Amino acid sequence: MKIVVVGHGMVGHKFLESLDAAGLRHAQVTVLCEEPRPAYDRVHLSEFFAGRSAQDLSVVADGFFERTGHVLKLNARATAIDPAARTVATSTGEVLPYDKLVLATGSSPFVPPVPGRDREGCFVYRTIEDLEAMRACAAGSTSGVVVGGGLLGLECAKALRDLGLQAHVVEFSPRLMALQVDEAGGRTLRRKIEALGVGVHTGKSTVAIVDGEQARHRLQFADGGHLEADMLVFSAGIRPRDELARQAGLALGPRGGVRIDDQCRTSDPDILAIGECAAWNGQVFGLVAPGYEMARVAARHLAGEDAAFQGADMSTKLKLLGVDVASIGDAQGATAGARSYQYSDERRETYKKIVVSSCGKKLLGAVLGGDAAEYGALLQLALNGIDLPASPEFLILPQADGAARPALGVEALPDSAVLCSCNGVSKAQVCAAVRDGATSIGELKACTKAGTTCGGCVPLVTQAMKAEMKKQGLAVNNHLCEHFAHSRQELFHLVKVGRIRTFGELVARHGQGLGCDICKPVAASIFASCWNDFVLSRDHAPLQDSNDYFLGNIQKDGTYSVVPRMPGGEVTPDGLMAVAQVAKKHGLYTKITGGQRVDLFGARVDQLPAIWEELIAAGFESGHAYGKSLRTVKSCVGSTWCRYGVADSVGLAVELENRYKGLRAPHKIKFGVSGCTRECAEAQGKDVGVIATDKGWNLYVCGNGGMKPRHAELLAVDLTREQLVRYIDRFLMFYVRTADCLQRTSTWRESLEGGLDYLRQVVVDDKLGIGAELEADMQHVVDTYACEWKAAISNPETRKRFRQFVNTDQPDPHVVFVTERGQIRPARPDERAARAPDQQPA
Repeated sequence: MKIVVVGHGMVGHKFLESLDAAGLRHAQVTVLCEEPRPAYDRVHLSEFFAGRSAQDLSVVADGFFERTGHVLKLNARATAIDPAARTVATSTGEVLPYDKLVLATGSSPFVPPVPGRDREGCFVYRTIEDLEAMRACAAGSTSGVVVGGGLLGLECAKALRDLGLQAHVVEFSPRLMALQVDEAGGRTLRRKIEALGVGVHTGKSTVAIVDGEQARHRLQFADGGHLEADMLVFSAGIRPRDELARQAGLALGPRGGVRIDDQCRTSDPDILAIGECAAWNGQVFGLVAPGYEMARVAARHLAGEDAAFQGADMSTKLKLLGVDVASIGDAQGATAGARSYQYSDERRETYKKIVVSSCGKKLLGAVLGGDAAEYGALLQLALNGIDLPASPEFLILPQADGAARPALGVEALPDSAVLCSCNGVSKAQVCAAVRDGATSIGELKACTKAGTTCGGCVPLVTQAMKAEMKKQGLAVNNHLCEHFAHSRQELFHLVKVGRIRTFGELVARHGQGLGCDICKPVAASIFASCWNDFVLSRDHAPLQDSNDYFLGNIQKDGTYSVVPRMPGGEVTPDGLMAVAQVAKKHGLYTKITGGQRVDLFGARVDQLPAIWEELIAAGFESGHAYGKSLRTVKSCVGSTWCRYGVADSVGLAVELENRYKGLRAPHKIKFGVSGCTRECAEAQGKDVGVIATDKGWNLYVCGNGGMKPRHAELLAVDLTREQLVRYIDRFLMFYVRTADCLQRTSTWRESLEGGLDYLRQVVVDDKLGIGAELEADMQHVVDTYACEWKAAISNPETRKRFRQFVNTDQPDPHVVFVTERGQIRPARPDERAARAPDQQPA
């Protein structure tokens, strides 16, 4: 069978994966992709501006096309279909025959027919090429406007902020996300987004785009108003790309899109359509999950299986500009006889509404704004028709009179409940995978694909996995390793209460065996957090991993990097010269890090003590870049220099970094301090973020970058400097006490029962009555701080370990460098063979 697939986006690629899953492995498959790269993740497209590359966003597994034999043609656009001849003509001049044709052409952005829409500096937000053009334009811009306040428009506004622009959103409707949230939810969403410094302009009809007086463009509105910006992005909805179907005479939906039946067949049974270009029962689906289901149905149909597309749930949960927003089912309450329960907290800026049936027994829909913690439970209630409790309002209301909020346990879900809508994985499939031997979330992802797309279902999938493991009589535990039948949190409390100071004592009292590479570093971290003893003392040195053992980050070639602390990114000219002299003397590669420090690469282990001595003599100390500890406190220049700054962000950053620089934790910690809401220090992407306002300091917590970025959450507002330090003390020590090993504050927060409200009660309200104790623990860390580099070079016994070989002082001959762009770098294998050790740079 010859199959031609037109379009290689997320849905098109899901179809290819589904062919393999359906057992159709011997078909000749040709894929036409009009873009210059294979399918990538459009759901997380805005992360391109946060540092993810096109390769990072790819959804194509390494070797996929080599393994399957499918042919992918890049930069090849389908130009015409001949249903009678069963051929597809391409922009490259080829004519491809087919037995079955699959249209996965997706959609195109809708650009309103406004005069001036084609001006230079106007963009759509659809492809990586669009984003690259936006980034180039942003380099010479200070402000940007998104026309469209829907899901994609708000994602685009985040992208503009990531580009460093003052962002605005212009929406024709009277509220943001008009299709997903009601009026009250829209108000909450607007307040939250405006508080982040994004301008929101609703009820605005743009009639023309002309030259601006203060910026490149001026949007003129029908009400006589206007808005100026340097960059303009249209995100006003999508239109199904059905032009090939129109040309071929295929039947279309009433509002566009290729009409399909339950098997995803068009009016020509040899042509199928899936994703945003398809219209099922007159409806076009603009989310990825329905497209994935169509892809699975189409593949199974071609494989001869019985499969039918039965529509799709359009519920969504998103974090837009860091604001949780969720919509389920009939969120507007349009069903006859529907009743609603609503809860609004304007102080915390949260809004929650559930829509129930006239009998009060079934959940029809919901809207959540500012806090979407209940989304998973509410979605399952709606999808599976589960009877509501007697007082359904307590599904969204805060706890009252000590009564527990009604909860939906995973046991209450039917086997048919879909836990992962992106990949169509049911509870029954998860349970079957457990019975087949998948007993970790990693194994479960590998065999079912649950949780591998957006990741939002992972908590529920994990619950289902553990419930089935218990049912099968399998052990479900949180043991650290085979030597300790305790979690890290339990070990921390055992060490603290028992005043245990050595690993030998810990094993003797609460463990067994000799320990391993898992429990030893965890114990070392706990000892450091509790007692702040020198990490390379006789008792603690054997517990450390490579980085902590040598107080430096080991690199790919076996050398180490050296990062002197520069609190708040502040450094004197003399300090810079001293660092430069050290780097030059020892032949090190130098680079400015994202945390506003200078990183010195290429130091051999035997060079470390000499490098540290020279840096310490110049007034520097260990930057702890190797430890699970405070790494950096990033700051802008604040009110000292910046005309927008309202407070001294550098002074505060220096104070905070010097206060917490000795703290050891379950994972690395990063701070950011911004002198105003323009947020140049990117504080809202840090574990601890502080932003100055004209009323004081706002404290954000539990954000991070990395593979799964998470926006920090607002913990407290309008704080004095004293209050700020007190709350940070409590927050950090509570995290150190309760987090799992190698758990960032972001994932710790996600797993924290009670969520942000509970964290606020502990840190701000001192609900547990441990505030003074947490502060005292932190003060002990502050009072006992000592530079680890200085301690290491001052102790002859410790210093002895910094040599490459125990029986010679010769350096490692396998460390080979070459010169590139005026600095050293590790040699590649072919370059190593060509250079002798004595040819290396000094």
